[in-house]
Amino acid sequence: MILIGHFSPFVREQVFLFGGMMISAVAGYLYAMDFAAGFGRGILGGAMAGGVCALIGIAASVALGDTPAFVIALGTAISTLTGAVGGFWGEIAARMQRMK
Repeated sequence: MILIGHFSPFVREQVFLFGGMMISAVAGYLYAMDFAAGFGRGILGGAMAGGVCALIGIAASVALGDTPAFVIALGTAISTLTGAVGGFWGEIAARMQRMK
């Protein structure tokens, strides 16, 4: 997404925020779905996975000059939250898999 956004103003302006949040939510979901260690660990691990994904992506985007530096803190915080939400739903999905 960062590479495409570097060359496409539409992606940079319209997709970065929600695309980054979606990547973080999916990372949190997959973490919790894979480990299935309970809601607390799923949410915490999902938050960490989402935050780390966002931090790496936003730092790369800032280094390319496509994003202002203040977005590192704000975007990482937002993506940490969406990663936690993904972790919650990943734990729900893991529990549903065990019921089959």
